[in-house]
Amino acid sequence: MMKLIRLEWKKNCIGKYVRGALILAAALCLFIFAFCYLGLANDPDTGIPDTAPGNEGITSTIEMLSGMSFLIFTGVMLASFIVSAYRNKTMDLMFSYPIRRQKILISQMLAVWVFNFAALTVTKLLCYGCVLAGSRTMAPAFLLDYQMGSPSFYAELAIKSAVTVSTGFIALFAGLYFRSSKACVVASFLLIFLTQANVGSLTLSDKPVFPVILMLLSFLFAVLSVCQAETSDVM
Repeated sequence: MMKLIRLEWKKNCIGKYVRGALILAAALCLFIFAFCYLGLANDPDTGIPDTAPGNEGITSTIEMLSGMSFLIFTGVMLASFIVSAYRNKTMDLMFSYPIRRQKILISQMLAVWVFNFAALTVTKLLCYGCVLAGSRTMAPAFLLDYQMGSPSFYAELAIKSAVTVSTGFIALFAGLYFRSSKACVVASFLLIFLTQANVGSLTLSDKPVFPVILMLLSFLFAVLSVCQAETSDVM
C-alpha cells in the first residue's frame, strides 16, 4: 500500500502541494500572531478585542482557521487526485493494472489523507508555538487556553486534525456522484458552513458528540466511494 501511496504522490507532483501547504501554514501563523498581538482583532471604536461570547481563548480561533483552510485544501487534493483522474481518463489505465480497483482508490484516498493530516498537525503546532513564543515578550489579546507541555494537548490536536481531514471524504463522494471536481471543492465549502457556522448562539462545533458523528459519516462516505469503484464504469 505504501508503494501505491508514494506512486500517487509522485504521479500528482506532491511537491507543489508541499509548497502550497507551507505557504498556507506561514499565512495562518502570521495572521493568528497579528490577531493575538498586533491588534487585528480589536474593535476600531473601543480598541478592545472583539470576540464572540465563550471565545475568549485563542484555541478556538486557531482550530477554526486551520480546520477551514485544510478542509478546502483536502477537497482540492481529492478533486485533483481522484475526480480529475476519472475526468482525464487516466483512471482507465490504472484500473487496467492487475490490482483491484478498490485498492487503487483506497491508496489515492490515503495519499491525500496522510499528507493533509501531517500538514494540518504541523500547521497547528506552528500556530500554537508562535502564539506561545510571542507571549514571552508581549501581552496577548486572548487567553492562551492550552498547555503545549501536556500529552492531552497533542492527543486532542491529533484527533481534531483526523476528524477535519476525514471530513473531506464527504466532499469526495459528492465529486464522484456529480462527476465533477468543482462539486468536490464546493462541497468542502458547504461542509465548512455546516461545521463552523452558527445561527445566533446555536452552533454544532462545540457539541462533544458532533466530531464522533462527523467521523462516522466521513467513514460511511469513504466506504461508499470505494465500493462503487468496483461496479461503476470510469467517466
